[in-house]
Amino acid sequence: MKNRIHLLCFLVLVMAGLSAYSQKYKTVADTGKLNLEYVKVSNDIADLTTQLATAQEKLTDYQAKAKSKQSDAQDAANTSSDQASKATNGNVNDAKKANKKAKKAYNEAKDARSAHNDVADQNDKIAKLSSKLKKKQDRLQELVVMRSNINGNN
Repeated sequence: MKNRIHLLCFLVLVMAGLSAYSQKYKTVADTGKLNLEYVKVSNDIADLTTQLATAQEKLTDYQAKAKSKQSDAQDAANTSSDQASKATNGNVNDAKKANKKAKKAYNEAKDARSAHNDVADQNDKIAKLSSKLKKKQDRLQELVVMRSNINGNN
């Protein structure tokens, strides 16, 4: 039992020391490299933030387009249904009109599905950009900690 406690204490000590040892930039001589990476990561964060804002603006446009296409598809389907009802008791011309309306309704439905796919793709893009931004912000925090550790050792 005593050996397990000693082993546990040793592992906790090693784990605590491991995080300090894994720091990439450790000395004042590494400050230049740290600053270069800091600037690079900061620029990446600015670019990703801009891309994310643009993607979010486009999302609202895609959503409005999808809603409009859905409404158009619904209207075309209703018109097609009405024309098909007339064609059942009508002549050949009514059947031709019903066929044209059905094709239009089908095309409108495909457009609506495409618009909804665009919305889903944009949501995926926003999620990926948000994930990248989070990783870059975490890396920036690590660099800040490394900078403060270097400055604290002086």
